[in-house]
Amino acid sequence: MPQISRFFGIIIAMYYDDHNPPHFHAKYGNEECLIAIRDLTLLEGRLPSRALGMVIEWAATHQTELAANWELAKNLQPLHSIEPLL
Repeated sequence: MPQISRFFGIIIAMYYDDHNPPHFHAKYGNEECLIAIRDLTLLEGRLPSRALGMVIEWAATHQTELAANWELAKNLQPLHSIEPLL
């Protein structure tokens, strides 16, 4: 699972050739969730509310880059790193 960003102990990643809808994985400690790229909704899993809020804030800023990485992953191409939340 290629890591595309990391901030405040949160790891953001995408799997190659993953299932639809387009999404990314966010992991914090032992918790993990999937977030839809299009509307930034929680698809499955959970994160602590503070961590989830930071992930949504970060994703809202980088939605275009996330969508581009989804296309790369779908085509088994190397993914681009995305700047962390500061």
